[in-house]
Amino acid sequence: MKTADSYPYQPVKERGTLRSFLLALFMHLLLAIVLYYGVNWQISTPAGVEAELWEEVPDTPAPEPPPPQPRPTPAPPAPVAQPKPEEDADIALERQKRREAEAREAARKQAELKARQEREEREAAERREAQRKEALRKEALRKEEQRKEAQRKEDQQRAEEQKRKEQAERKEEQAKKAKADAEAKAKAKADAEAKAKREAAANAQRQAELARLKALAGGSGSGGGTSDNAGSGGRASPGYADKVRRRVKPNIVFTEDVQGNPTAVVSVSLAPDGSLLSARLSKSSGNSAWDNAVLRAVERSDPLPRDDNGKAPSSFTITFRPKD
Repeated sequence: MKTADSYPYQPVKERGTLRSFLLALFMHLLLAIVLYYGVNWQISTPAGVEAELWEEVPDTPAPEPPPPQPRPTPAPPAPVAQPKPEEDADIALERQKRREAEAREAARKQAELKARQEREEREAAERREAQRKEALRKEALRKEEQRKEAQRKEDQQRAEEQKRKEQAERKEEQAKKAKADAEAKAKAKADAEAKAKREAAANAQRQAELARLKALAGGSGSGGGTSDNAGSGGRASPGYADKVRRRVKPNIVFTEDVQGNPTAVVSVSLAPDGSLLSARLSKSSGNSAWDNAVLRAVERSDPLPRDDNGKAPSSFTITFRPKD
């Protein structure tokens, strides 16, 4: 944007200046001529006129004329300064030029003063604008720092809140886990107690059934003189163990991942009708969870199927592997 310095002040040119100057010069010359001739006409000395008069005189001697009176000399007129038209015109023209020069100089000085005032006002406005912008910049920086500080505090508070929340969640999870473990232990204990009670009742029932069967076996032997070993102590057929394994395997509940394929061997005692008298671990697999799962599955499978002769063998062993 161009400022006032790019366009210095120039006074406005008046229209018709040359014509006015020529008319003024002509009038001054005319006035000087009129004054010159008017003054010369008033102070000019009239030219004298001489005349001779002739008159007849008598022959009588003429008396002597009186001595002539001296003519009074007129007082010299006061010197009048003769105007100098050309000089007056030059003086007027010079004065006109001087006045115009003074007017131009005054206009130039006025323009310079106005330009200087405008420049000073513009510089003052620029300084005020720069101060205002600097104040705005500082205010913006201060607000930005306040915003960053508030954001930092908010982030710190959010992080602390998240940390407290995570700690509370961990504590709650630990409490839930401890509670679940306690409940699991209590349930396992209750299940163990119930199982022990069931096993005791089953053992008592088996012992009673075994005693009854022995009594029956003894009675039949005394009455007929022979004994039937197939029902009281016979051996199992070759495929009977697989038949029992197929019956027990669906009841095995085991979800753990074990290394290798460990073997658990269970010894089973049965009544002739397949009722389970006892089941014990004759060879451990090395994994107690798998061993217990197999024993529980055997107990859930009671009564076991009978052999091909219609009676269950009194005792036999079954082998179980988790990956078979």
